[in-house]
Amino acid sequence: MAFNGNPRPQAPYGQYAQQPMPTMQGGEPYGMGSPIDTNAAYSFEKAERVSMSRAYAEMAVGLLVTALTAYLTARTGLLLAFMQATGALGWIGMAVVQVAFAMILSVRVMRMRTSTARVMFYLYAALMGFTLSTIFITYSLPSIMLTLVISAGFFFVLSMLGLTTRRNMLGMGSIFMAGLLMLILVQVVMLFLAPSDTALRVVSAIGIILFAGLTMYDAQQTRVIFATYRSQGPEAIKRVSILCALNLYLDFVNLFLYILNLVGDRN
Repeated sequence: MAFNGNPRPQAPYGQYAQQPMPTMQGGEPYGMGSPIDTNAAYSFEKAERVSMSRAYAEMAVGLLVTALTAYLTARTGLLLAFMQATGALGWIGMAVVQVAFAMILSVRVMRMRTSTARVMFYLYAALMGFTLSTIFITYSLPSIMLTLVISAGFFFVLSMLGLTTRRNMLGMGSIFMAGLLMLILVQVVMLFLAPSDTALRVVSAIGIILFAGLTMYDAQQTRVIFATYRSQGPEAIKRVSILCALNLYLDFVNLFLYILNLVGDRN
């Protein structure tokens, strides 16, 4: 199943506040015969770029942790040894632990120390890598590497579209969530059936489309979250960047898995 079963973490998503227009002495608004404070505008844009860069950097480190853990787990046979020792209960336990990590991090991140939240995110990424090590058994290494490059390029383009388009996608959150729940339900049903290759490819194509939309949605949402918390100081921004990195991380991982299911060369 391409989606890892974790609920998408939620955060207090604020909208841009409508600030009252500042006025000069005597009540005349700025901009009516008065120069705009370009320094303030530049400072805000710079802070926004730094905050967004921090979120994507945290996501990139998480993906690196996942990739290294998956590769080392596959090379050492650690996952197979774990499964032989624990059976299906071990796999279920791993899934429960991953869900717990994601939920705790998403709900309590703003009350954690920044270092604690970062460690939890990287541990979650390592757990994800442990379970995803099975792709090295199922698919050829060149196929995995090619899919990784395609996914990275696709994710970059989608993020840039989300950040530059004038279309506001934040109102589509409920639509994306409904689509995600339906996709999970379909995949759960398919676990108990013997779906054809065509059915699996159709589901993978739908998953790619859905997570392409979610990537653009989360890119816009990240900007809004930073705008909401920017007045609470640098520590709040660091915590929020970890939460946003988790959202973007899940988008990338799921895009990668669905693309791999669709075009990957199986062993």
